[in-house]
Amino acid sequence: MKKFLRTLLGAAALAVLGHTAVQAQTYQLVWADEFNGSISPDWQFETGGGGWGNNEKQYYQAANASVANGNLLITARKQTVGGMPYTSARMITKGRKEFTYGKMEARMKLPLGQGLWPAFWMLGGNINTVSWPACGEIDIMEHINSENKVYGTPHWDSNGHAEYGGNTITTPQDYHVYSVEWDASAIRWFVDGTQFHVMSILNNAGGTEEFHRPFFLLLNLAVAGNWPGQTVDESKLPATMYVDYVRVYQKTGGTTAPASTQIQAESYNSMNGVQLEGCADTGGGQNVAYIDAGDWMAYNNVNFPTSGNYTIEYRVASPSGSRLSSDLNAGSTQLGTVTIPATGGWQNWTTVSQTVYVNAGAYNFGVYAQAGGWNFNWLRITKASGARMAQPTTADAQVTSTSAELALYPNPVTGQLSLSGVSKAGGQVSILNMQGRPVWTGAYTGKALDVSKLEPGLYNLVLTGADQQKQTIRFSKE
Repeated sequence: MKKFLRTLLGAAALAVLGHTAVQAQTYQLVWADEFNGSISPDWQFETGGGGWGNNEKQYYQAANASVANGNLLITARKQTVGGMPYTSARMITKGRKEFTYGKMEARMKLPLGQGLWPAFWMLGGNINTVSWPACGEIDIMEHINSENKVYGTPHWDSNGHAEYGGNTITTPQDYHVYSVEWDASAIRWFVDGTQFHVMSILNNAGGTEEFHRPFFLLLNLAVAGNWPGQTVDESKLPATMYVDYVRVYQKTGGTTAPASTQIQAESYNSMNGVQLEGCADTGGGQNVAYIDAGDWMAYNNVNFPTSGNYTIEYRVASPSGSRLSSDLNAGSTQLGTVTIPATGGWQNWTTVSQTVYVNAGAYNFGVYAQAGGWNFNWLRITKASGARMAQPTTADAQVTSTSAELALYPNPVTGQLSLSGVSKAGGQVSILNMQGRPVWTGAYTGKALDVSKLEPGLYNLVLTGADQQKQTIRFSKE
C-alpha cells in the first residue's frame, strides 16, 4: 500500500544489468493458498480502524473475508464499526510464512469504484523492530478507483522515505496474474507474464539493503485514503476483490544467458528541451517527444557489471529519419552515432541498435539528439558475446569518474554558473565543447563562473581536485 508522500525516483538511477551468468528462471513452488474450501492457517487477520497511516475509512475485520468457488473474497461494505463508516478485511502471513527472494504471484479480479483501493503486497518481517519504511515494502499490485491501470512500487528508507513506482494499462475488472520476480540483483513486476517495471537492488543500489531480508505477504481492500481520495461511490458497495490463488516459488539453480535491462525514455534524471506525450507503442505509457537537434536526456547510475561488448537498442519513431548519439559520464566517453530510419509517422516504432565496448562500472548514460524530428520510447542494454569491439572515443582521456554529488545551477545558464557538492576551493576547472575541445580553463576559487561569453550549446564541465580526481557534469548555455 502506498504510504505518505509519493516520492518518485528516476528509473535510470536504479537500472541495472544482470550478471553475465545469472540464475535460470527455474522456479519450484514452495508455498501456496488455492482457497479451495478454506483460508490457509498461514494467514492471520489484522483488525481495527484509525486510518492505517493513510487516512483510510474502513474498519478491518475477519468477517469481510470468505471463500467461495475456489476464490478468496474480500468485500468492502457500508457498515459502521469502531467509528469507521465502512468495513473490509486485511490478511497477512507475518511470522508464519516469510520469504527472501522468489516469485510471488496471485490471480485476481478487482472491483472498480471511486474510493476503492485493492492491493497485493509485502512488508519486511522486521517492521516491529525498525518501523516503516526501514523495513521495506514491495507493492506487487495496487489499483485505485476506476483506473484502467495497476501499479507496482517498492518503498524503502534512503535518508527518508524513498519509492520508485511503475504502472501498466490493463483491465482490472477481469482476472489477471500479478507477480514479482525478486532476487539479489533486482525486483521485476509482471502482469500475465509481461514485465512492466524493474528496480535494481544489486549491491544495495540506492540504499536498498531492506530488500535482502525476509518479507511477508498481505492482501487487503482499503476504502478511501490519501491516494484514492476521500470520496467514496457508495453505489458500488458492497465491492469484492476476488483472489483465485496466491503462490510463492523460489529458484532451483542453473545458469542462463546474460540478462538485459530496459530503461523507459521518460525516466530520465535530467534533460534539455524534450517533452512527454502518450505512446501508442506496445505497452502504452509515455514517450519522449518534440526532440530537436541538441536536446538530450541523462540516465544516472546505469551499471555495466563486467567489461565487454554491450548491445544498446533504442526504440524510436521518426516521419523522415534522424540521428542520435550516446555517451557516458556527460560526454567524457562517446559511444557513437546511430541512424534513425524514416518510420512513416511519429507513432510508427522501430528498434535501432549499436554494439560498443564498455569497461565495468556505473555510469551516467546520455542520449543526445544529433538531429531533430524523432520520438524515443525506451532503451535496452544487453551484454553481448563475440570479439572485443574497438574502445569508444573519449572526449577527455583524463576524465575517469563522475561524482554523484557535483551539481551546478542554473542549468540552462546565461551568465553566472555556480557549483555545489564541492568540499572546498582549489583545483582546476575545464569547460569542453561537445567535440571534447577545451573552451575555457581556470582555477576553481569557490566563486561562480562567468560563462556569458560562451556560444549557446551543450558543454561538459570537468572539475579536477587537488587529489587529481576528476568530476564531470554537463550543462546547457543559452
